Amino acid sequence: MIILNNVYYRYEPEGIDALRGVSLEINNGEHLALIGPNGCGKTTLIRHLNALLLPFDGTVDVEGLDTQKPRSQAKIRSLVGMVFQNPDNQIVGMTVEEDIAFGPENLRLPMEDIKKRVAESLERAGISELAGRNIENLSGGEKRLVAIAGVLAMQPRYIALDEPTAFLDPAATTRVLDIIDKLHREGVGIIHITHNMAEAALTQRVVVLNEGRIYLDGTPKQIFGKAEMLQKIGMHLPQVTQLLIKLKEMDLPVRTDIVDMDEALNQIRILAAKI
Repeated sequence: MIILNNVYYRYEPEGIDALRGVSLEINNGEHLALIGPNGCGKTTLIRHLNALLLPFDGTVDVEGLDTQKPRSQAKIRSLVGMVFQNPDNQIVGMTVEEDIAFGPENLRLPMEDIKKRVAESLERAGISELAGRNIENLSGGEKRLVAIAGVLAMQPRYIALDEPTAFLDPAATTRVLDIIDKLHREGVGIIHITHNMAEAALTQRVVVLNEGRIYLDGTPKQIFGKAEMLQKIGMHLPQVTQLLIKLKEMDLPVRTDIVDMDEALNQIRILAAKI
């Protein structure tokens, strides 16, 4: 479990309070979406999960390890992998294999173990065919998957992803989301920052940040069922939720807490049969 207890963080010298007393528990194997308006503290929060940032006040505990203790930080960073919004910020190798091998090489593992980890990570990320490719010849979506594979080579229990589908075309987005779902089914904990409410609706749990504080926390149905609270802070709703709200405004007897398109269509079919 990852436990944040009353975490405060300020960016100096700007004096910007990015986190203001955040308390949050994240279970191993959980798939959590982190959403909220721009500037609400999402990226700042996930950078606390593997000690890239340290709280000004409060504590972050990862599997019993305090992020503020230097002797614990290497272990914490192997437990919590980070995939940045821009994969170029973390890709260091000339080729795909070289980049994925970078982390295990820094652990000073035997060469045979490094090769095994690289091959396994390529397969888990679904990019074995890219192994010998030059990084500069990859698409944006392929680079995202290489960044994920590089993190997987460290064998983390959790992966925090900062808008992993931003600026990708629909095909690349689907591919990245499929890999994230696959990793979750394998038992990896996923913390997923997104501005896409349809993506958030696919997770187990949604945490909404606003002005550096936890604003809402619950299942997708619970969160998107609170349309007025989300709209109050400038958040958009999933399209399926917007549709059901419009039908509700027409005095039709529909539920508005549905986030699954198939479930919504089934409800509409039942309603149409009664009219």
